Amino acid sequence: MPDRTPRLPLHGHIVPSSLQGRLTLVMVIGVLLTQLVGNFIWAAQRRAEARSEVGTAAQHVAHSASSAVRFFLSLPPNYRPLIIQQFREMGGTRFLVNINRAPVPVRSLAGQELTDAALKQLWATLKEDLPNTPNLRVAFAWPDRLAADNDGGTLADLPDSWTQHILLTKPAPVLLIQAELDPGHWLYLATLMPNPYFLETGNPLTRDRLLLQAMSLAAVLLVSILVVRWITRPLAALSDAATAFGKGENPPALPETGSREFVTTARAFEDMRKRIQRYMEDRERLFVSISHDLRTPIMRLKLRAELLDDDDMRSEFHDDLDELDMMVKGALQTVKDSDIHENATEVRLDALLGRMVRDAQLAGHEVSFKASGLTVTARPLALKRAIGNLLNNALYYGKKVELSVCEQGGNIEIVVRDHGPGVPEEALAGLGQPYVRLQHGRSRNSSGMGLGLSIARGIVQAHGGQLLLANAPDGGFQATIVLPGGVFHPE
Repeated sequence: MPDRTPRLPLHGHIVPSSLQGRLTLVMVIGVLLTQLVGNFIWAAQRRAEARSEVGTAAQHVAHSASSAVRFFLSLPPNYRPLIIQQFREMGGTRFLVNINRAPVPVRSLAGQELTDAALKQLWATLKEDLPNTPNLRVAFAWPDRLAADNDGGTLADLPDSWTQHILLTKPAPVLLIQAELDPGHWLYLATLMPNPYFLETGNPLTRDRLLLQAMSLAAVLLVSILVVRWITRPLAALSDAATAFGKGENPPALPETGSREFVTTARAFEDMRKRIQRYMEDRERLFVSISHDLRTPIMRLKLRAELLDDDDMRSEFHDDLDELDMMVKGALQTVKDSDIHENATEVRLDALLGRMVRDAQLAGHEVSFKASGLTVTARPLALKRAIGNLLNNALYYGKKVELSVCEQGGNIEIVVRDHGPGVPEEALAGLGQPYVRLQHGRSRNSSGMGLGLSIARGIVQAHGGQLLLANAPDGGFQATIVLPGGVFHPE
């Protein structure tokens, strides 16, 4: 049999198939893009503001450091340790001050936008304020294991009263300025920027901001889902009504509530449904009337044909009238079999097919069927007529018939397979059309009209399914009824 697996488009794995899913996806993507663009603009503005703030702070610190350097340059060398000791006894100043024999090594904190901007501003201001002090060293470093003197002592080794303005509970970058006062005497100045955590101001994606944006995205997503469901709910009702009407049911009128577009669509659907219903009723009455009206003149013609003296002509008249009578009955049968007005119910396929198989076996036919335990929601009489037409065709043209039922991909498949000669491949496309009969069918069943497959296909399509006709792989012919939805396994 040909592969009947539905093929989904490539984008179906990414884009949801439902309108609700697509609208929600579009709204979420829109919110995400808005947040990304907003973050980009805000981050650019925040970086510019942070650079400006850091530049101003660095200039202020550089001026203070320049004043300290000039102050110590003005002191005699032997007074400098005394002044530093007074600073320490007073509880420290803005700068941690020390005099070293040589500059201490520093593992500088570089390669970051704000530190580089601050160092650039510090260098420019110090060079401007201290033109006669060529040997200057400026760097940012983390306080852990930062050397404070040439003997290997670190900031952490110093008394707390000396470093209370330098070492914080949460580590912050320390600005270290070293200036050569005279040979063998280097002034050591360590301090913090006015905003000790200035590096964090350059990061726009902070934890608090990410949490706020995640909460706003969740709120928008929740509102989007509720709004989209509110908008698409009437469409689901319209879809259910159209499906029920397509299966021959009589759904209740759609409520004229919701948006203006849906109300207009609901009214158009109701008008269309009423017109189609009137057309179907008129068609049935027309065919019944035509059949009734034609039987009388056909009967009169048959009686008049009996009055003909020529036997050959009388026989030809009878043949033509019999063919005309058969065509009228076939047209009426097509209308009646396609328009079976009954409600859908749960049909136990084992019981339905079992009775049909037993009737065929009593008539002397070889028919096999294996119980499946499946139940399907369908119109019982219409489904029985569709399966009966397929079974009758199989009994006419095949030596042995096999019926089977299985569940495939959420659908019910009812297969009627015979072991006859099959159908030429080039004739498969035309099967199922009204009054289409193949040559071997005419020779085996001269009384048929070629309506069985057409009626069966119409009934199956009215159930929302499809009828698949194909030659069996190992010989014979098989017809498969595929009925979607409403399938369950009874206990």
